[in-house]
Amino acid sequence: MGLEGIHHITAITGNAPRNVEFYVGVLGLRMVKKTVNQDDPSVYHLFYADERGRPGSDLTFFEYPGAGRGRAGAGMVHRIVWRVASAEAIDFWAGRLADHAVAGEAVDGRLRFNDPEGLAHELVVSEVDDEPLVGGAPDVPRELALQGFDGVRAYSHAPERSEAMLGALGFTGGQDGAWEVRGKQRGGLFSYDPAPEARSLQGAGSVHHIAFNSAGEDQQRWRRRLIEAGAAPTPVIDRFYFRSVYFREPSGVLFELASDGPGFAADEDPEHLGERLSLPPDFEPLRDKIEPSLTPLPNPRARS
Repeated sequence: MGLEGIHHITAITGNAPRNVEFYVGVLGLRMVKKTVNQDDPSVYHLFYADERGRPGSDLTFFEYPGAGRGRAGAGMVHRIVWRVASAEAIDFWAGRLADHAVAGEAVDGRLRFNDPEGLAHELVVSEVDDEPLVGGAPDVPRELALQGFDGVRAYSHAPERSEAMLGALGFTGGQDGAWEVRGKQRGGLFSYDPAPEARSLQGAGSVHHIAFNSAGEDQQRWRRRLIEAGAAPTPVIDRFYFRSVYFREPSGVLFELASDGPGFAADEDPEHLGERLSLPPDFEPLRDKIEPSLTPLPNPRARS
């Protein structure tokens, strides 16, 4: 029983059309699912990933129209780190971001930048043999494209409080607050930085939670292990595209264990993921009420 690295990362946006333009139009990800927040079906839940929508590349957003800016603080992920293949890819992205008026900062061979709402990203040349998870944007050469998540950085006032629970989840390391969770196919990093004094504020441009990839048949066993480790996990919740268990680790970061299936092709042809509003069966009877209330979204790939 092990976790296969990061499954997905979920953040908040106050402007879904602008969000699509950035993550599809600039970063070259594919929108693999256009659906609604299952806890609040009046708002979008947008999923961006590699061309096949595989765990490990899946960045998702809840849209709360007009939401004010968030502020990362203790108990929150504050930076998302992506893999690229080479130093040439770093140079490509520095130029591409500049062409789109996005400021980038080179730091020790890495490239840091923020999305339009302040969500922090970093690109790093991959040092692992994990399969690259690559999008198919027509204007981003495959060898230069993003390759999925390398990890995240979170804020904590007392990261040592989280050591036992991370160990129970199979994370290894811990030196200087840096942990790795690695399965048979894939791994990901989870690192702590000292938290700023300002209180955290959930809002646009902030990360809501991070999910790690669990085999579906293991979730009840993971849940029992979490209870033994002192967590208070939710029951296993059926999200249709995957099943989920949520809990807060001792530093306050909201974790999810998400199953590796059935995946985004459960209700769409893989060639046409994300092209229409998808609603899980329990929400399909509400389509005539939900769909007219949602903001129309652009399709940057159609213009490429």
